[in-house]
Amino acid sequence: MSERIYMSSPDVGDLEEQYMVAAIRSGWIAPLGPDVNAFEAEMAERIGVEHAVALSSGTAALHLGLLGLGVGPGDVVVTSTMTFAATANAIVYTRAEPYFIDCELETGNMDPTLLREALERLMRDGEKVAAIVPVDLLGKAINYTEICTIADEYRIPVLADAAESLGAAHRTRAAGSFGRASAVSFNGNKIMTTSGGGMLLTDDVELAANTRYLATQARQPVAHYEHIDIGYNYRLSNLLAALGRAQLTRLDDMIGRRRAMRERYRELFAAVDGVEIFGGVDDEEDNCWLTSIVVDSVAAGWHPEDLTAALLADNIESRPLWKPMHLQPVFSGARGLVNGNANRLFERGLTLPSGSALSESDIDRVLSNLSEFIGWRS
Repeated sequence: MSERIYMSSPDVGDLEEQYMVAAIRSGWIAPLGPDVNAFEAEMAERIGVEHAVALSSGTAALHLGLLGLGVGPGDVVVTSTMTFAATANAIVYTRAEPYFIDCELETGNMDPTLLREALERLMRDGEKVAAIVPVDLLGKAINYTEICTIADEYRIPVLADAAESLGAAHRTRAAGSFGRASAVSFNGNKIMTTSGGGMLLTDDVELAANTRYLATQARQPVAHYEHIDIGYNYRLSNLLAALGRAQLTRLDDMIGRRRAMRERYRELFAAVDGVEIFGGVDDEEDNCWLTSIVVDSVAAGWHPEDLTAALLADNIESRPLWKPMHLQPVFSGARGLVNGNANRLFERGLTLPSGSALSESDIDRVLSNLSEFIGWRS
């Protein structure tokens, strides 16, 4: 069988090796160290925020961000239903209740109109909405202009889940710089990676300090080990921070390669009835982390599952869009405001190989399989 082609495998090379070897030779093997400090400073400068706290995952950033906003038992946190489970899980870690909001059909991002309607209902019923956690889907920043305006009207803090949108922007302002804080992810399949890792980004000095405190087991600043709060082992290691620093220098180039792949797909599907690139043509500020198509099976004459099977026959990975949180068994009893858009995207969407590490032979193989499938179906 042919070698596996993944949707978004890590893109690492000689530069990452040099940074990692230098970190090892420095002797800073234990968690924290000069590369963590430098990584935080470089990321804060890139995004345009005052503070960055390097953590073990994007989920950790969401968890500690929520705790820093005072979220706790009995609270409601309004979030996107079209997302990966980590968003909702972090809310549950605080013992708050996730309340799911459906998406815009064109973008998959939280629908501002539904958000306002949900807040009106919750407030009318006397419930405490402690935070709003909107999600930037597949590298497209949400409409922060509208979402943050609504949040300000109701005096509810926004913790932006920017795990998928590092390098993207909304109206020229960097994703990761919105709300009281933003969480980004450096997981292995993300736009840039530290293998595992994440970061909380904020202009709030107290929120940043509290995040650092909780992430290091809430240890008091005394000679012995003293603890008055429950803490977490959530800090990023110095070695992984070194990897992240190398990746950050290459971020724009990696985004460019992903964008070029999207354009190849756009050209290929332009003449195919019933198929469009997810997110539409308005993607100038996207980071193009993953490229998906949306299939109208009646017009196209085939289903996303048919294409999945054809690609799998040549060992090429593809995947449906996120299964909405309100459809997940673990959240079957959760409340929310849905209109069917997320369901439709889950049923009709398919994500294709999009990584910046794809070789030219990989790209040719993917496009050849797609062309053969399209031609046969036509």
